[in-house]
Amino acid sequence: MKIVLTGGGTGGHILPLIAVAKKIKEKDPSAEFLFVGTNGGLEEKIMKEEGIKTRIILSGKLRRYFSFLNFVDFFKIGIGVIQSLWILFWNMPDAIFSKGGYASFPVVFVSWIYQIPSLIHESDANPGMANSVLAKFSSRVAVSYPRAEIYFPAEQVVFTGNPLREDIAQGNPQNALEKFSFSKDRKTIFIWGGSQGSQIINKSILDILPKLIEKYQIIHQTGVKNFEDMQKIIGEIGLKLAEIKNVYCPIDFIGKELKDILALSDLVISRAGSNSISEIAANGKPAIIIPIEKSANDHQRMNAYIVAKNGGCVVLEETNLGGNILLKKIEEILTNESLNQKMRTNIKIFYRPDAAEKIAEGIFGMLE
Repeated sequence: MKIVLTGGGTGGHILPLIAVAKKIKEKDPSAEFLFVGTNGGLEEKIMKEEGIKTRIILSGKLRRYFSFLNFVDFFKIGIGVIQSLWILFWNMPDAIFSKGGYASFPVVFVSWIYQIPSLIHESDANPGMANSVLAKFSSRVAVSYPRAEIYFPAEQVVFTGNPLREDIAQGNPQNALEKFSFSKDRKTIFIWGGSQGSQIINKSILDILPKLIEKYQIIHQTGVKNFEDMQKIIGEIGLKLAEIKNVYCPIDFIGKELKDILALSDLVISRAGSNSISEIAANGKPAIIIPIEKSANDHQRMNAYIVAKNGGCVVLEETNLGGNILLKKIEEILTNESLNQKMRTNIKIFYRPDAAEKIAEGIFGMLE
């Protein structure tokens, strides 16, 4: 059996593809995979580590608003469709699994032309433009939030949750303590602005960093592009990294050690990407969620407020992200044991450990 994986742009799209591919491989050890995407960087690196071949195509973004870039991207999509026609013809798969994003459009569209069954997965509470269109060309649609079901035909859609790697809830806090030379007697805050970091979150944390390190120890994913600037600013506010390294550790990018960091954390301050929320939920951690103000289709705000409505997190908007408010919320969550335990319990409902299993079963079901 041969499966083409597609989707693109971020780890949030790529890692769920890997989770489902591993589950398929468990069920059929002879299964082969090919990833078709638009970026030779992060995607190719991750797929290579998993032993999955990669083919790169061109594609353009689908926008709900007028932009002159729509005309340019229209031609990019056309070229991507031609490339996908060629790739799928010579690698004729049994099925397609797509995680959405503009990178997936040419592949799923061509699978419809070739009558290859396809399953697309929508991570967010508000479906993205690509998946909204691609549902018309797909066999099945899986969603992470029950609310998203209303956007797709009832006979086509199923709620599965968000597929994560199986070990995400099996971290060892001791590993993180040793890696960062932290103390088991201090509470740990994990600042997680998505895979690329967040300048807004970084600035807000630096504004209150001197106060935070008086009581807490902090792991701060800054983002690769922000890492050097963060180090300079820390010096400018009168702190020396060498002197505070046992209570504050900035790190440019977090990889496989994520599970250990989440296991150690007493509070996570995060963006509202579906993967991030699911990984926090898998570890049952209290969270302050800060959605991107202008995320596509406002999906991050929708994700965040669905979790908050269920008492699983506190939401702070970027426009209200003053240092005093952030510090007040951190203190409230870490000192109010009743609130802390309530958030831990309530966020867990957003973790579906069988999501990858259900999607794999759906892919096999299309082939019967």
